Amino acid sequence: MNSIVRIKELIREDKFLITQHARIRMFQRNVSTDDLKSVITNGEVLEDYRNDEPCPSVLMLGFLGTVPYHVVVAACEDHLRVITIYIPDEDRWIGYRQRR
Repeated sequence: MNSIVRIKELIREDKFLITQHARIRMFQRNVSTDDLKSVITNGEVLEDYRNDEPCPSVLMLGFLGTVPYHVVVAACEDHLRVITIYIPDEDRWIGYRQRR
């Protein structure tokens, strides 16, 4: 199954967990769990890290209104693990989609 399809399925089924690091970043950026789910559900995969352990992960781009967010999630066998969420730095990203 395509990773983005699986990721969105796990979000829809509430089979995800948010790491402590991601929770801290969400709090710092005033991002709610519903906001996070929206960013992932409506987001696109920018980079695929198939060899990550213990689960393959991806870097996604999504928006809350006009604000871009990058989210790193790992698609494990039975759940999605949210690793971090941040606003991409324009000095490091071109159009939020391509690394400089």
